[in-house]
Amino acid sequence: MRDTTARRLSRLHSWLYRLTGGRVGRRLVNNDMLLLTTRGRTTGKPHTVPLLYLLDGDTPVVIASWGGRPEHPEWFKNLQVEPSALVQVRSKVWRVRARVADADERAAWWPRVLAAYHGYRTYELNTDRVIPVVFLEATEERPS
Repeated sequence: MRDTTARRLSRLHSWLYRLTGGRVGRRLVNNDMLLLTTRGRTTGKPHTVPLLYLLDGDTPVVIASWGGRPEHPEWFKNLQVEPSALVQVRSKVWRVRARVADADERAAWWPRVLAAYHGYRTYELNTDRVIPVVFLEATEERPS
């Protein structure tokens, strides 16, 4: 998929998710989806993307795959500069701080990532980079 097409679909997905409080767009490829809003590292403007997520207890875990492209996704590059972000799951929104899994954590998580969505295996084969696993740790009480 071309980058421009992927970005347009991402914007549409985010818009529908927000509009419906996650009733539309909360599931994709048999997995739960969240919205992650980062601060653009060059523009300073909010940048929102829908992402498949897993859970480590109450902590969402996302994968910076960008479909196996050779570079990291923009949202991940933004988090490298400013790890504070917002997460939306359905209609609940809270602040988080992103933390990239270290090598041991990633090794432990990667089989679970592959089990959740087999496409990650293809993405991994299509790139020379290590695809980051990112924990989105709450910095305020998560809404119930």
